[in-house]
Amino acid sequence: MIKIKDLEIVWEDEGLVAVNKPAGLLTIPDRFNTAAPSVLSMLQKKYGDVIPVHRLDRFTSGVVLFAKNPDMHRKMSELFENREVKKYYIAIVEGRLFPDKGIINAPLAESMTTRGKMLVNKRGKESITEYEVEKQYNRFAVVRLRLHTGRMHQIRVHMLHIGHPLAVDTLYGQRDMLYLSQIKQKKFNIGKFEEEKPVLTRQPLHAFSLIFNHPETGALIECTAPIPKDMAALINQLEKWDNKRSVI
Repeated sequence: MIKIKDLEIVWEDEGLVAVNKPAGLLTIPDRFNTAAPSVLSMLQKKYGDVIPVHRLDRFTSGVVLFAKNPDMHRKMSELFENREVKKYYIAIVEGRLFPDKGIINAPLAESMTTRGKMLVNKRGKESITEYEVEKQYNRFAVVRLRLHTGRMHQIRVHMLHIGHPLAVDTLYGQRDMLYLSQIKQKKFNIGKFEEEKPVLTRQPLHAFSLIFNHPETGALIECTAPIPKDMAALINQLEKWDNKRSVI
């Protein structure tokens, strides 16, 4: 279990606190399991009644922002609603992207048949994602994304919409785990009595930066969190086995 002392505070002042949320930890308590650990419940032990300004999916890592009082929550919520907060993510996706940068403008709505699943649909709300490839491999790509809106599962659904789902995604992707054998393919060998362990077991999506002008001081604030170890390990394997030099 993650303890409050293990939560990385990436930026803080009298009214706000930004945390580098680990993958697997809820942003707020689950309504069906209120005892499940969450960033909110952990921060409340230290700060009292903090309020989440936005949220990340459970298995998305990275920067998440909390207000320490209702007035600051209101002010930051207005910045988010007015799209005055720049939200940047890093994702590892399937395939070779062409063009290597662009804007996805496709409305998102909740599925009428599968609860908790989003889809592109004209009845949905405006949803805009900007993307740019940072490193293209043979069968995967590291992509930098900027969210201009904040719909549930927006990046995951938008990348699927253009034919490049996240490399691991149990709801929208092609697999729920990624193994080294799937990267190395013919170059992979494992001992007869060995069991292969996955390189990655969650969606490779990381909220690495939030940038905004402080609602009270006007100062430019940039909250950043480095790429976590599991995604960095996958990128290292892609560098070794899925780049142009590794083609047979």
